[in-house]
Amino acid sequence: MPRSRTRKRRHREIKRVPRSRATLPEYDRGAVPEGLVTWRQLRDLNLSPGDNRGPDGKRGPVAVLRCAWCGYRPQYSCNHPTRGRLFRLDLAKPKRVPTLAQEQALDRAMAARQTCPKCKRRYYFCLPLRRFGCCLECHDGTPADPTTYTAAPATHSLAA
Repeated sequence: MPRSRTRKRRHREIKRVPRSRATLPEYDRGAVPEGLVTWRQLRDLNLSPGDNRGPDGKRGPVAVLRCAWCGYRPQYSCNHPTRGRLFRLDLAKPKRVPTLAQEQALDRAMAARQTCPKCKRRYYFCLPLRRFGCCLECHDGTPADPTTYTAAPATHSLAA
């Protein structure tokens, strides 16, 4: 009888950098000064980071929002994936609006991923075309809910 494999867990190497030597200023949650916002707050305001530059002159965040766990060890810099990036609100710019040609190109790309090559139905989700090559209804007969796709385009074979 084969033995079940136990999954090895990768332990992330902990790099403890003293908070005084951190490259960006760090703020705990609830103590962020006015004028600094996170990426999601920028997105909700329909803004992009624009010309935000850190202390080193490179584009990117100007400060770090420490994760909740780092509140228990204030002497070290936060290097967890849950930390937030803070941007200056006064340097943010409006989001770029895609052109009509860009939107059409995106729609064609999505149509290629959502359309079954056999029955020509366009679904509202991406199909497993790499695995099956078609929709599940064409592959194994699983009935598809009619609310999940649009009807195939009608093909006319009229002479006139």
